[in-house]
Parts: sequence; C-alpha cells; structure tokens
Amino acid sequence: MNKGFFGHPAGLSTLFFTEMWERFSYYGMRAILILFMTATIAEKGLGIDPQNAGAIYGLYTAGVYLLTLPGGWLADNILGQRKAIWYGGILIMIGHLILAIPGSPGIFVLGLVFVASGTGLLKPNISSIVGDLYPEGGARRDQGFSIFYMGINLGSFFGQIAVPILATYNWHWGFGAAAIGMFIGLIQFRLTQGSLNDLGLTPKLKEETKEGKVLRKTNSTLAGILALALVVFLVILQYTHVIDVTTATGIAQAVGVVIVVITLFYFLYIIVAGGLDRDELKKVLVIFFLFVGAALFWSGFEQAGSSLNLFAQDFTNRMVGSWEMPAGMLQTANSLVIILFAPIVGWIWVKLAAKNLNPNTPIKFGIGIILMGLGFVVMYFAAQIAATGTKVGMGWLWFTFFLHSIGELTLSPVGLSATTKLSPKRYVGQMMGIWFVGASLGNLIAGLFAGGVDVKNPSQMPGLFMSVVIFAFVSGVLFIVFNPILKKWMGNVK
Repeated sequence: MNKGFFGHPAGLSTLFFTEMWERFSYYGMRAILILFMTATIAEKGLGIDPQNAGAIYGLYTAGVYLLTLPGGWLADNILGQRKAIWYGGILIMIGHLILAIPGSPGIFVLGLVFVASGTGLLKPNISSIVGDLYPEGGARRDQGFSIFYMGINLGSFFGQIAVPILATYNWHWGFGAAAIGMFIGLIQFRLTQGSLNDLGLTPKLKEETKEGKVLRKTNSTLAGILALALVVFLVILQYTHVIDVTTATGIAQAVGVVIVVITLFYFLYIIVAGGLDRDELKKVLVIFFLFVGAALFWSGFEQAGSSLNLFAQDFTNRMVGSWEMPAGMLQTANSLVIILFAPIVGWIWVKLAAKNLNPNTPIKFGIGIILMGLGFVVMYFAAQIAATGTKVGMGWLWFTFFLHSIGELTLSPVGLSATTKLSPKRYVGQMMGIWFVGASLGNLIAGLFAGGVDVKNPSQMPGLFMSVVIFAFVSGVLFIVFNPILKKWMGNVK
C-alpha cells in the first residue's frame, strides 16, 4: 500500500480527514444542543423544560453509541465498510440540515434520529478500516490509531469553536455549519478513497458452518424471548407508575432499563451457555466490571454537554474584554488537553512499566473514575459560589474539564485495549459492542442527571454535584480495593 501520511499508508489521511470533519459536526452540534432545547421561544429556542431536554439529550447521545452495533452488522453483512461510511455521512449531513431549518420539536427530533443513525453507521466502520491498514499489527498500528485519534480531537476542537460562535447569531446557522462540515468530509472521502485500495469494499460475511447456523438460530430465539420479556416488564413498570413512557424522561428511563437488562442477560448467557473454560469465565467477569466502570465514568464525563453546559450558560462569567464567549466553546478544553497530554500520559505508563510500577487495568479505572469525581469537587465549590448569585470564572469549568480529560486518558484507551485482550476469541466483536453499550448507558445517565439541574434554583446544584462526587469516589475506591481479585482473574493479561 502506498505511503503518504507521516510515512503511514496513504489511506490513513483519507480516514483522518473524514473522521475529523465528522467529529467537527458531531461535537460542534453537541456544544449547542441542550442550550437550544432549553432556550425560550423568545430566544428562538424550543422552550423545552430542562428535565425533558436532558432526557432527549441523553437519548440522542446514548443512541449514537447503541446504533454502532447495527451499524457494524450492516457493514459486515450487507454494505461493506466503505458504503457504510458514505451512507452514514450522508445521513449525518441530512440530519444537520433538518436541524438547520426552523421547525417544530418533532422535526428537531427527526434530525437527531438521522444524525444518530448516520453516526452509528460511520463511526465503528471507519475505525475498523484504520485497523485493516495495518495487517502486520504491532506498534506501527498503535501509532496509526494515535494519529487517527488526533484527527478526532482536532475536529471536535474546531467544531466546538465554529458552531457555538455561529449559534450566537442564529441557532440554525450553528446546525448548518455542522452540516457543511460533514459535507466537506464526504467530498474529501469520495475524492481520496482510492488510497484505500480494496479495503472496506466487500462485506466481511463468511459462509457459516453448520455449528454457526445453529448458534445463530439459538441466539435469535433467545433474543425474541428476551424482547418479549422486556415488553412485558416495561408494561408492568408503566402500569405501576414506576415510569411514564409518554414523556421524554420516561422514555429515557425505559431505555436505561432495557440497556441494563439486556447487558445483564447477555453476560449471564455467555457465562452459563457460552462454552467458556474456567480462565475465560474469570476474564469475562472482569470485562463485566470494566463495563460497569466505563458506564460510571461516562455518566460524569459526558455531562460536559449537558449539566455543565447549562452551568456555563447561566452561571459562568464568559466575558473576554467586551466579547462574551459562547458557552459551548468552553468544551474545547477537553480536546486541547487530549492533544497535549496524550503523549505525556503514554510516556508515563512506559516509564512506570520499565520500573515494573505500571498500575494494572483495575487501578487505572479506579484512578480515572476518581479524577472524574475530583472534577465535580471543583464544580461543587463553583456551584456554592453560583448559589449566592455571583457568576463564577471560566477557570472552574476549565479545571474540571482538565481533570475529566486526564481521567479519560487513564481509563478509556486502557479499557478498550483490555477488552480486546480479555475477550475469548470467538466473542471479541460482541465484547467490543458491549464496550460501546457502556458508553451509551453513561451518556443516557448524564442526560437524565442534567434534567435535575434547575437553573432557576441554583441552591440545589451543590447537592447534585456532591452526589456525583460521592458516587465516583466510592466506585473508584472499590476498583482499587478489589484490584487483587480482578488482577488474579485477568491471568496473564497485563
């Protein structure tokens, strides 16, 4: 394959810039999403109350990750990865164009459905082709992913500047900018995809063995039984008034229940009937705990676009001279910290490993979750100031985002790598799907939490933020305390 991008395969540049523009549109739009929903009609927003707006936000961001599962399946079985990326990008662009046209809340939700569906098609498959560029694997492949990850963060950085600035003049200009970003990414992909040669053109479906067909039929039957049981369960919850699926909040709660039940059922099925030996069983149990840890972490981290964005809008002094910085722009801190500190954190792990002091995965998870909690310690004190009627400086949020970003570097790449290493070979794809489901659940919780933020009653915010602190600290400490057991279950996986 031709060389081109920093000595890497030329196809890496195609994927780098396609993903960069897709992330420009995704994170740019995310920076203004909940602000547009909660803005009053007079402010040309939708005037949705914070509780339902948070639920819609959570459903959307959760859906983005959940839909990567069918998106990967469609590429592997029907479309091929290249077509999945192309059609995914088109759906994303259409979604942003719908959002760019003033309309009813129903039309707005339709736009979100298009964006989430397109992202579900594009995101898992573009990452998969990056891996296919390096059939030899090794450190070169890791470096290729690092370069690709830089594209993700560059796109989100510039998107969180351009879209919020345009949105200050007109919300729909911001959504339109996101559509233009995805359009540029599509044109770039179309013009340069030849550098990928034959990668991603053919679906990866292989002829099934007799055993595979039996397993597929069994899984389909079990899935049908589970779906029926879930419907009955949700009807019972609705009838007993535990949830109300006639509201956005109720739907989000119901989706959360479905995600938790399906995940628990899946792990139970794998453990009981997955044909695992003793070592594989222990490793799958570790993956389950990593799933829980990831969901807990993302439930706090992803509040950057929900509760913390509302705090930035209403309780933060964003004046720079005579110019007021748009609230969504403060989220650029995350991308900037990742770009600057990813090499440093990686270097620290290498140096510690050379001295046999590198913390193992459960401890890193504990550290990451605690760092997320520390970010909310900062917000607890900021909220106390805001409760007195005084707007706080931007430094409070920037410090929070710094702590959260270092936590992300401590937990996310480590968890991704550990999941691939711990998974039994016949379940690697499914376990990677479970990793995305953890992110989905965390995003959903973050949206529901934002619904509890009452901008008209700032005195309740310190208590809300402190609840996240306690939850994070207890969870992080538990990972560290139970590290000896989890480490033993991991066996030879480092």
